[in-house]
Amino acid sequence: MHQVYLIPGFFGFARLAGVDYFGHVQRALEARFADAGVPVEVVVVPTPPTASIRRRARTLAERIRARHPLALHGADPRRNAIHLVGHSTGGLDARLLTSPTVHLDLGEDDLAWRAHIRTVVALNSPHHGTPLAGFFTTVSGARLLYALSLLTVTTLSLGGPPLTAATGLLATLGGVDDLLGVDVKLLDRASDAMLRVVDVDARDDVRAWLERIRHDQGALLQLTPEAMDLFTAAAEDAPDVRYGCVASASPEPRSGGLLSAMRSPALALMQTIYATIFGITASAHPHYLYPLPEPEDARRLLQRTGLRPDETANDGIVPTQSMLWGELIWAGLADHLDVVGHFRDEVSGSARGRHTDWLTSGSGFRRRDFAELMDALAAFLLRDAPSG
Repeated sequence: MHQVYLIPGFFGFARLAGVDYFGHVQRALEARFADAGVPVEVVVVPTPPTASIRRRARTLAERIRARHPLALHGADPRRNAIHLVGHSTGGLDARLLTSPTVHLDLGEDDLAWRAHIRTVVALNSPHHGTPLAGFFTTVSGARLLYALSLLTVTTLSLGGPPLTAATGLLATLGGVDDLLGVDVKLLDRASDAMLRVVDVDARDDVRAWLERIRHDQGALLQLTPEAMDLFTAAAEDAPDVRYGCVASASPEPRSGGLLSAMRSPALALMQTIYATIFGITASAHPHYLYPLPEPEDARRLLQRTGLRPDETANDGIVPTQSMLWGELIWAGLADHLDVVGHFRDEVSGSARGRHTDWLTSGSGFRRRDFAELMDALAAFLLRDAPSG
């Protein structure tokens, strides 16, 4: 029995307000393992949304240990393989956890299951940092982070922010300059309006999640390019683990805010936020540059995205060059949440199977692209699986 553990990213969650962060990925991997005739259990492992990478990695270790029976110790790791798949910061959690030199204040028995780890895959993870993390540590950035977190939940749970709440947030946030200087009390009032349209049974969970984001933001400073320079030097790869990555880029923001606001306040709000975070992420640190991609990786990125993978290319959250670690499994035109199944869906269907977009990037990522990405991910995980 293979076990695949899915690790949410920064301000991520397992399930919140009826939203499954990894729901589409989980179903896709289960189907592909079944087609290959390989038994699998795909588990989403919640971690503290914005806590330090070390704290997140320790939580990850404890939760996997609780699910992994001691009876498997000494069993064939190839037939009882563990795969760690992390999105965004979740990929760094997995890297730190598998590092032979890591110290998590856990006993040997608590980490014995690591002998079964065969693969680590990072989906759009900031291996070399992101400028956006440094911005989020500022007063203006903290307000934007809070608004972005709330919009994530309401958009994914409702298929888009409701008109009245979106209008209120748009009036509060205004343009990009106003957004960065908005009064926190006004933002709280607009946030309350958004929360009122979330299912009443889920409001307390959403509020608690938002409070955790407000009060524990240990990962922010750790995700800057300066801090990730130290992380990379200290967190060495495990020798018996295959490391892979998914990397993407999304288009530069388009102008046209007035027309968007007239047509849809929600769309205008999301375009404003995307333009803001894309611009910040495109501002590379002058002294901590990202490593240049290998020639073959650079060729694939250019071919698949149509965008030159320089230091300004990004998915709205993470620079494209920063996403590269290990084997490049898949590359394409996609924003930060497209790659985990949250994209504009033109196919009607049940709520469970429907994809919902919230980062209005104009990437054009669709079901066929997601299926191709999942094919590549499953093939990487299954590469060394024994037959029969």
